[in-house]
Amino acid sequence: MNLDSKELSIISRQGSGSATRSCLGGFVEWNKGEKQDGTDSYAKQIALPEHWPDFRMLTTIVSTKAKKISSRVGMAQAAETSPMYQVWLNTIEQDLKNVRQGVLNKDINLIGKAAEENCLKMHATAITTNPPIIYWQPATLEIIRSVLRWREEGLECYFTIDAGPQVKVICLEDKASDLVKRLENLDGVKKVIVCKPGQKPKIIEEHLF
Repeated sequence: MNLDSKELSIISRQGSGSATRSCLGGFVEWNKGEKQDGTDSYAKQIALPEHWPDFRMLTTIVSTKAKKISSRVGMAQAAETSPMYQVWLNTIEQDLKNVRQGVLNKDINLIGKAAEENCLKMHATAITTNPPIIYWQPATLEIIRSVLRWREEGLECYFTIDAGPQVKVICLEDKASDLVKRLENLDGVKKVIVCKPGQKPKIIEEHLF
């Protein structure tokens, strides 16, 4: 279609917020926008993947079942009924500022703490909707507790969770192998996927299937 990354991002947003960010490589932020037509809601790159190549996110898979309540439906329900929703909104800008600064300064502690606090506020919002939305599985809580314990023991790592049961563990490359082994030994963890800053999307010739 010969569209630039901004135009692709705006179109991709019709499908999902994650797709909006995936139109660019490296570290990317999604602008929420203000316009009704959505033309100012798109992703922008904060830093190239080469800026911080040893940043890692370990995605733990604790359930392969589809969510009963989609992220979109869940968020609409929370906005309408949760008393925590406005509290979460009121702190998002500061959380974003901290993550932005953490990326630019390569400060894993600043990013990790902001990610943990924000995800807990988001899930508190979901839990306090009417009727409540509880995405967590027993393994979700076990990973959270383990990450907190490992950090107290000196192994720097942080957790974050989107609208679902899977926990993402944030760390640096030199801690990743140890953490993968520990996570795989936890009850309920089916798989751990090691993710790192990637390049922007490209057209490939070979068929994936």
